[in-house]
Amino acid sequence: MGIRHFDETLPENSGSTLGELMMAEHPPSHHREIVKTLYKALAHRDTITTAKLVAPDLEWWFHGPPQCQHMMRMLTGESRQLKFKFRPRSLKAVGDRVVAEGWEGKKEYWVQVWTVNKDGMVTQLREYFNTLVTVMVRVSEADDEMVKLWQSDSKERFRRSLPDIVLAI
Repeated sequence: MGIRHFDETLPENSGSTLGELMMAEHPPSHHREIVKTLYKALAHRDTITTAKLVAPDLEWWFHGPPQCQHMMRMLTGESRQLKFKFRPRSLKAVGDRVVAEGWEGKKEYWVQVWTVNKDGMVTQLREYFNTLVTVMVRVSEADDEMVKLWQSDSKERFRRSLPDIVLAI
């Protein structure tokens, strides 16, 4: 399996760019703005905007300690007094997905991968706490070549030992 960094182009025999391959009906910047609006709504406890942006049957995946399921508690309304604050330090749109990365204090590092559908609704959340993430995409069905689209902040890799997971999209 070959691995390359994201450089917007695929091998000559693929006939398309990675941008064309990943492009949904709306440009990735549109999806980024939707997720950015969602974080603002959550920070202000704006349940009306949150309900407009998040599908009622949101698919949620979580990797991390059970006590760190802060977003699930926020989205379900289980906890209205949540002390944990989601403040993304980076937001990267990749096709129909938006990768958010942040830290809360010195001990909690998080990555959230949101999937936004063609109607602008968030339909899936993959959430990783105290876990490093690398997002990859297969270049073509014909070979095993993968392209790295995003990787957790490299500084975090040197600060402490954390599990590392690869998310293939």
